[in-house]
Amino acid sequence: MTFPTNVNMAENSGKESIRAGSSSHIDSSNGVGGLGTHTEKGHAMGSHVDLNANLEAKVRNPLEGLPYADLMSRVEVFAEEKGLSDHIPLLRKGALVAQNPEDFENLPGAEALTEAELKALRDEIEHKWRLPVKLFLTIATCSIGAAVQGWDQTGTNGANIFFPEFYGIGGTTAHDKILVGLVNAGPYLGSSLLGCWLSDPINNWIGRRGVIFFAGHFCLWPVIGSALCQTWGQQLACRLLMGIGMGAKASTVPIYAAENSPAAIRGALVMSWQMWTAFGIMLGTVFNLAVWNAPHNWRLMLGAPFIPAVPLLALIYLCPESPRWYMKKNRYPEAWASMLRLRNDPIQTARDIFYIHAQLEIEDAILKKSSYAKRFVELFTVPRIRRANVAAFTVMIAQQMCGINIIAFYSTTIFKESGSNDFQALLASFGFGLVNFLFAFPAFWTIDTFGRRSLLLFTFPQMTWTLLAAGLCTLMQQGTARTALVSLFVYLFAVFYSPGEGPVPFTYSAEVYPLSHREVGMGFAVATCLFWASVLGMTFPFLIESVGTVGAFAVYSGFNVVAFIMVFLLVPETKQKTLEELDYVFAVPTRQFAKYQLTQTLPYWVKRYVLWQRGAQLKSLYQYGQEIGVEKKVPDDAVNMKA
Repeated sequence: MTFPTNVNMAENSGKESIRAGSSSHIDSSNGVGGLGTHTEKGHAMGSHVDLNANLEAKVRNPLEGLPYADLMSRVEVFAEEKGLSDHIPLLRKGALVAQNPEDFENLPGAEALTEAELKALRDEIEHKWRLPVKLFLTIATCSIGAAVQGWDQTGTNGANIFFPEFYGIGGTTAHDKILVGLVNAGPYLGSSLLGCWLSDPINNWIGRRGVIFFAGHFCLWPVIGSALCQTWGQQLACRLLMGIGMGAKASTVPIYAAENSPAAIRGALVMSWQMWTAFGIMLGTVFNLAVWNAPHNWRLMLGAPFIPAVPLLALIYLCPESPRWYMKKNRYPEAWASMLRLRNDPIQTARDIFYIHAQLEIEDAILKKSSYAKRFVELFTVPRIRRANVAAFTVMIAQQMCGINIIAFYSTTIFKESGSNDFQALLASFGFGLVNFLFAFPAFWTIDTFGRRSLLLFTFPQMTWTLLAAGLCTLMQQGTARTALVSLFVYLFAVFYSPGEGPVPFTYSAEVYPLSHREVGMGFAVATCLFWASVLGMTFPFLIESVGTVGAFAVYSGFNVVAFIMVFLLVPETKQKTLEELDYVFAVPTRQFAKYQLTQTLPYWVKRYVLWQRGAQLKSLYQYGQEIGVEKKVPDDAVNMKA
């Protein structure tokens, strides 16, 4: 039995038990961010833990132990208030399943589940990919949106070796190099300075689908215009407009996918954003290669990314709106109808709708009183939210620090600098795009098992040495061996990036914020990523001209080391944790978390993998209450690679 992704519930692999969902109420004594643990009728639900300063790192499930009569009373009040009275019998069952997911087969009397309902709940664990057609359509549409993002990024990759000369900025001066970089970085400037920040208010006005439809137009008309530009200024304007769509789309599509997906495959479906972005990058490199001999080939390269935007605009309104968005707008009958289209059985709809409502009640005080500006300020002032924001910021900026976009933007230029002719450079760029896409697939299985944090800590060291090796190979004499080795290490870099730092940032950022701050938090996280992508795009031509390819690659190798340290000290694991558990996880002070990594995790690594002490044990940071339902024998808050 699983829980809805709308509330960031965790998934368990195989037949591992799914923990009960949980809810916390605002504790007025703690201000906006101080979450307590009591029901609306005042029943105690476990010992109080301050979710701004969880010094004992306790994790509780407050729904556990709520009396049957009180739970049923809450169901009836909820149904009457929200226009769902016709569904009270189903909602009773759904509430009991949400409260005790490990024993749903033994519900009492009138609430006993039918065989069809039991099968639907069992299938969530045993056959988790048996999904409704509308959910597949939703994820496919989100994947197209990601492909648009990737193709938009790589349009200039091949065109970079042509358009600077046409626009009169193809010289070797710092001025010309910066202008080329500015044109490349245009979409990321537009995204980080405007597009991402539009996500929260537009989501509030017209919903997830509306934002995606809005963003799709900015990924269509300016892209066509970029193929017709006669000056670099016109090209920059078109790419800035394109960035508005890219930013709003990147801030919304992962949230939309997460809110609609079943929890058992939440990580896999949300990370599909990055996988299909990689697919879009590959499509771009294929198209660039295909039009190599065409007249005005670089104009075709710049304009072609409009192609996937057309089906995106056509399909998005065939998809259901996010049920959670309807619920935030107090449109519960529409939320019920939408959820029915996204689940296999009405019992899942009843369970998910009631549970999401419980989470919205928790944050009701914040949602009603917070303006957009106040929510943004709270990203940095409320301790629980601030820690999540720091973690999301870290994984997002690390995606740029690792150096992936110096390859995505400039791989054709890099391969040409290494001794390839124009066609060979485009062919090598296609190889990079293909590797980047194919090696994203392992993350489908590892992101929800091996874990987000673990993937990052494994891949950053590998990206460090492969990037440095690629740079050092450019010191060889020009020839086939040099080209082959540079290509090999660039491809190996992509092999390690694609299942790790590639999919994790957007998945992680869509999870860690509380519901009340998800849109503005995700907007900030994506703006962080894309702003630094623009900085990278603007500075790399100047950097490579100043210190050469080997120097530039060495700089980014060093950034990988810094990113590894930041992730180790600032980024908690989120896999297989419920939303309530994440509240407790991010309530642990950063200083306490970092101290644990230095005094517990690091010595364990040394003992286990340097000194080969197989009996080395790692004590868990978190103390899990018995009511959670699953005793964690092995801590997943730190990297655990025990054989």
